[in-house]
Amino acid sequence: MTVSALFVTVVVLLLLVALIKEMLRPGLILLSGAVVFLVAGILSPKEVLEGFSNKGMITVAMLFLISEGVRRSGLLEQLLYRLLPNKNTSIRNVQLRMLPTISFISAFLNNTPVVVIFAPMLKRWAEKMKQPATKLLIPLSYATIVGGMCTLIGTSTNLVVHGMALDEAALHPDSGVRGLSMFELAYIGLPIAIFCTVYILLFSKFLLPDRRDTPAETVSEEADERNFRVEVVLGARFPAIGKQVQHFDFKQKYGATLLEIHRAGSTLLMHDMRKERFREGDTLVLLADEVFMSNWADSSFFLMVSDTRQQRPMGSKKRWFTMMLLALMILGATIGELPSMQNVVPGMKFDMFFFVCLTTIIMAWSNIFPARKYTKFISWDILVTIASAFAISKAMQNSGMADAIGAWAVDFCQGRSPYFLLAMVFIIANVFTELMTNNAAAALVFPIAVSMAQHLGVSPMPFIVTICVAASASFCTPIGYQTNLIVQGVGGYRFSDFFKIGLPLNIMVGVINVLLVPIFWPF
Repeated sequence: MTVSALFVTVVVLLLLVALIKEMLRPGLILLSGAVVFLVAGILSPKEVLEGFSNKGMITVAMLFLISEGVRRSGLLEQLLYRLLPNKNTSIRNVQLRMLPTISFISAFLNNTPVVVIFAPMLKRWAEKMKQPATKLLIPLSYATIVGGMCTLIGTSTNLVVHGMALDEAALHPDSGVRGLSMFELAYIGLPIAIFCTVYILLFSKFLLPDRRDTPAETVSEEADERNFRVEVVLGARFPAIGKQVQHFDFKQKYGATLLEIHRAGSTLLMHDMRKERFREGDTLVLLADEVFMSNWADSSFFLMVSDTRQQRPMGSKKRWFTMMLLALMILGATIGELPSMQNVVPGMKFDMFFFVCLTTIIMAWSNIFPARKYTKFISWDILVTIASAFAISKAMQNSGMADAIGAWAVDFCQGRSPYFLLAMVFIIANVFTELMTNNAAAALVFPIAVSMAQHLGVSPMPFIVTICVAASASFCTPIGYQTNLIVQGVGGYRFSDFFKIGLPLNIMVGVINVLLVPIFWPF
């Protein structure tokens, strides 16, 4: 291993430690690594900035806005109301009714707004029917995760890997690396989604806790006709993360009264929360008014998960127009990938990027989402994470680190089947995604996996698809995926609740991946 490769290895290991310990936000950690490689001469300024202009990263940004438009349309709420039974029934029946539909929705929309909308609705239904919400909320998160595995736009991870594959194919046309089509990942994603649904139906009764909350009062004793109760989940950009409650005047800053904090299965009231520190993913119960909602409801500081007011739904014409735009985006991107469409208009490519951009602009000018506040609906840390991850991956290639680790892995596994290396790639990417962000995990493993395939003399596509699956399959911990973090706060789950039901699922998804991926993407 060269001096440059050794240097990059040390820096990447330090970045992993910083990500696991959450010293800073993931985007800033990876950007710091990119700057270190720029200063060391391993990356050029152009290579540092390439990720910020990558089509995959821009597509992710646009999809945040499209998801916000769909959220505001009220389509998702109406759909779930139709799915939830009006009378008491078994939890298994409710799961059977909702999980396939939620997975389908998550194949085309950002997972976070789906969970933010559905989680409080499911919790209220469970309280009304005297059923345990804990049997529904982790399945909700898992359904969105496996649904996102089925399409190119289902999760930002797929778009990140797709973007890196396109860059690799442009640099090395004979490498066997290529981009992914819209529904190509369904070959592996659909079997995993079906297995996950069956697994939840059969085993959630035994593996998920049975905790029942008494229905919360809609207002507290301090409430009057101007105030109402809301629940919010703290986002990563909330300025008081890490600060003690008693040292942060929430009322003065935001004009709302903090009543309770829900965290990891416990409820902290005012008398015992004062010395606690705010954490990302905490669910806060607030007594708020219309001023708070107008100023902070769309803020990236909070994810609004419960509001006792009656919401004013979007008009039916605009709602149908929103659904039509979403359908045309999906249909257009699918048809645009057909060979017959490649040269219809010279110089234009009718791909996912084209139709996502078009849909976003139409939604903005149609006021389907508040165009003047559009920056609030984009998770900028995710975008910086993605762009910086491209630079880190490039540094791993430029220094020879990825090639050295790939060669070592092939020598270590000499005489073994390519299936063994495929399983190794899945385990590494999956462990990384459970401990840090899925996009960073995918970007760090990608160059190593491609190098493994090249040294082994096989197609890199099975390894690339495996990264997509492994980096999304975050079931063991609440910190690996944002939807897990949201339902942990809303449902009051403990860390061990995720591990108990998630570890067997992680293992079985790995087995399914190793067995099926080489069938559809041969070595």
